[in-house]
Amino acid sequence: QVQLVESGGGSVQSGGSLRLSCSVSGRIFSLNNIGWYRRAPGAPENQRELVATMTLLGDTNYLDSVKGRFTISRDNPKHTAYLQMDNLEPDDTTVYYCYAHVTKISNGAYDFWGQGTQVTVSS
Repeated sequence: QVQLVESGGGSVQSGGSLRLSCSVSGRIFSLNNIGWYRRAPGAPENQRELVATMTLLGDTNYLDSVKGRFTISRDNPKHTAYLQMDNLEPDDTTVYYCYAHVTKISNGAYDFWGQGTQVTVSS
């Protein structure tokens, strides 16, 4: 089985910073895309918007509203990704979910999700 363990959420004031981490473990042949989605404001839990993702080769994709403020990175040998969030705004308040697209040793490639971590930004 493949597991994602997230850490780093919390509460900060507007303009502050947080760093999220996501470690992937299990029978991993290849950790392909990894990144974060977040629960869209005012939306049901299952409606998530892409925040930032990074491919195995290092290509990145960011939500427009976080460009220039958030930076994603990954440590491939450790199967870990990081999301540095700077200049946080109250609108960034929501639950963040780590996402990983993994090719398993046994067979097939699948999407996996972390348990979610709350980020709260006060004005």
